[in-house]
Amino acid sequence: MKTMNASDIKPDTTQSKKCIIKIEGMSCAGCARTVETVLKQAQGVVSASVNFPVEKAYIEYDENKTSPANLEETIRKSGYGTVVEEGKTKTVSFDVKGMTCAGCARSVESAIKEIQGVQSANVNFAAEKVTIIFDPEVTLITSIAEKVKQSGYELIDKADADLSVDKDELRANKAKQNMMVSIVLSSAIISFMLVNMFVVPVPGHYFISAILGLPIIFGTGLHVHKASFMAIKNGRANMDVLVTLGTVPAFLVGLLGFILPVHDFIELSTSIITFHLIGRYLEARAKGKASQAVRKLIQMGAKTAKILRNGNEYEIEIKDLNLDDVMLIRPGEKIPTDGVVIEGYSQVDESLATGESMPVEKRVGSHVIGATINTYGLLKVKATKIGKDTFLAQVVRMVEECQGSKVPIQEFADRITGYFVPGVITLTLLTFVSFNLFPNFHMSIIVWASQYLPWVNTHMSPLVLAFITATSVLVIACPCALGLGTPTAIMVGSAMGAEKGILIRNGEAVQTLKDIKMIAFDKTGTLTNGKPEVTDIKSFDGFNDSKVLYYAASLEAGSEHPLAKALAKAVEHNGQVLGNIKDFKAVTGKGIHGNIDGVEVLVGSVNYIKESGINVSKANEFIARFEDQAKTIILVGLNNELAGLIAVADELKLNSAMAIAGIEKMGIRTALITGDNARTAEAIAKKAGITHVVAGVLPDGKVNEIIKLQKEFGLVAMVGDGINDAPALKQANVGIALGTGTEIAIEAADVTLIRGDIGVVISAIKLSRGIFRKIKQNYFWAWFYNALAIPLAAFGLLHPLIGMVAMFASSINVVYNSMRLRRKNIEPFESVI
Repeated sequence: MKTMNASDIKPDTTQSKKCIIKIEGMSCAGCARTVETVLKQAQGVVSASVNFPVEKAYIEYDENKTSPANLEETIRKSGYGTVVEEGKTKTVSFDVKGMTCAGCARSVESAIKEIQGVQSANVNFAAEKVTIIFDPEVTLITSIAEKVKQSGYELIDKADADLSVDKDELRANKAKQNMMVSIVLSSAIISFMLVNMFVVPVPGHYFISAILGLPIIFGTGLHVHKASFMAIKNGRANMDVLVTLGTVPAFLVGLLGFILPVHDFIELSTSIITFHLIGRYLEARAKGKASQAVRKLIQMGAKTAKILRNGNEYEIEIKDLNLDDVMLIRPGEKIPTDGVVIEGYSQVDESLATGESMPVEKRVGSHVIGATINTYGLLKVKATKIGKDTFLAQVVRMVEECQGSKVPIQEFADRITGYFVPGVITLTLLTFVSFNLFPNFHMSIIVWASQYLPWVNTHMSPLVLAFITATSVLVIACPCALGLGTPTAIMVGSAMGAEKGILIRNGEAVQTLKDIKMIAFDKTGTLTNGKPEVTDIKSFDGFNDSKVLYYAASLEAGSEHPLAKALAKAVEHNGQVLGNIKDFKAVTGKGIHGNIDGVEVLVGSVNYIKESGINVSKANEFIARFEDQAKTIILVGLNNELAGLIAVADELKLNSAMAIAGIEKMGIRTALITGDNARTAEAIAKKAGITHVVAGVLPDGKVNEIIKLQKEFGLVAMVGDGINDAPALKQANVGIALGTGTEIAIEAADVTLIRGDIGVVISAIKLSRGIFRKIKQNYFWAWFYNALAIPLAAFGLLHPLIGMVAMFASSINVVYNSMRLRRKNIEPFESVI
């Protein structure tokens, strides 16, 4: 593989930055769309994507026009809470203990504002809460808490009081509490109603129902109505608006029964809220399970580290670990953080990081990954990365990036969802009006349906039927299923990929990868081991093999070319000492020349030596022979005369041929793009089983070759690992980088394969197809449910309670259907789809 300098890659001139904001208070996909729309309209926002299941906004912004603090304020104005997870500022909220008056609130606020790094502090005395925006690089939460304590008060963070408790678990527990209270109270209401109707009249039954219903409608269900109010205040409608409109009017109309002879809707409204809360609890549980994989990744890290300082061993918390600390890792222990082995020999289980089942040998100089397990011997490891820079942290970041991105198909669903709730409200009004304008028509349908649907009531007045039917339309509509269809599948699939060593950077890559028609491979380090070795040396008249190798290796010592290592290794094996280089110059993709011990030396390809005016005819026979054996030829010229040639071979990786066969079996064509000459390239391609060969490509020509393949075959993926592959990875419809390659290639790619095994390309394609199949299934069931349920409700054929149960069954079905993706087998060398 030909290399090029990092300076040859055009730098990204984009001035934008990214931040992730945790959003609190969203209750449905409509809320997520509201926040996303508001953010996209905000000044300085380049792009914004809100993921409802993980409750996060992923924002790219122009730092000259806005800031994370401004973005938070924008979100808060739309009615939701925020916490910045990445960016210059962080926003946190605490309960404040000890305040007795407004003066106390001012004292707390003033104390916090005095702390360096705090941008703002706002104390709400009535709610006994404080919201703080601060720079975490300047001050710490513990410092703020200490300052408040000195003022005579105490900050309490209930959510984080016990770090071992998952926030999803806390949220689910809160939802469970609300649900249980509502179930108990609504069960009592229903019981009194049944006894009153079928057993014996209950004195004050109406009054008892109203009293028991108040804590349900305006207690456990209050957060629903608050969210509805904020949505309407911001000119938007979400799922909460539908529930509020379906319950509060019904309850208030029911209360009129104290003074007017109207139908009792109290049981109906409280039951709807109760079923809503049951659904919210089940949904919170399901969403928590769907996001478990990312939490597992985070929890994989070690909690403590044993380090050596001044000859003594200490055990410290992982947060106190510093760069260059020497860690002591015994057999069976987790490696605390990324580092390099400075003493010892062992084998390390890296399966949790790379998906590789077999332990990997580690010796002095070997790099190790944090959270992997030392299985064999004692290791001393110097920490090279800590905190957010570690491999595990980057994996989590990339998975969350993917979860925060959108699949193109989701854009259409989002547009529909934006009109969904207003459309349902409009349909509700039309239904109510229609029942009153055409009562005979509707009653004829209801009477007919009552023969088959036992819950259809034919004994109510048209006005009561109109009210109940309109309520059914409101509560049965389900935009949440539409909003959950893509994010949950992406959540499960991206985390599942990370466990297998497949990091997908964005949702667009998921959708594109499944439709790839051609995959182009780089050669060195991708198809091959990337460790070329000298196999043959042929010297010509007046020269010997030792001299040819000496001059070639001495000159290549000034190069970063992979072949230089092969020559250096051969010289070392011969016990030779390299000469001194003068006037070194490299011609990218062709060769190098310079002066060694007063001798003009040229080393490079056949064409380069020819272009330098040296006759190479005496080498033609050997060139042809070695190239047919898939060996790379290096010609050596000394003082304008051909001195000899060196043949170098880089063996195919163990699974390369199997991987290519598997890819071709999936109906995808394969190509080799290499700087080698046509004969060598064809020989390598034949060994690997590749059908299309593009040879003699200079590093800066790979982009053009990808463009040609795109015109000929359609969607093209590129697999590479070097600096010179980065532009081609960007140009390809999907760029796939091997994790064993350079950081530039990995950063340029849409998909990273941590193991460096191209067989995992098959797994990535299987995963892409599996994710997208789940997305399509989710959308089908969501649309099918709404298309069937809403018309039935509009004609009075579904009771509101049945509608509420069905609505949440639809949402929960979508989440659990996505979770079933984890059962899919994506192993590369088993049956392909």
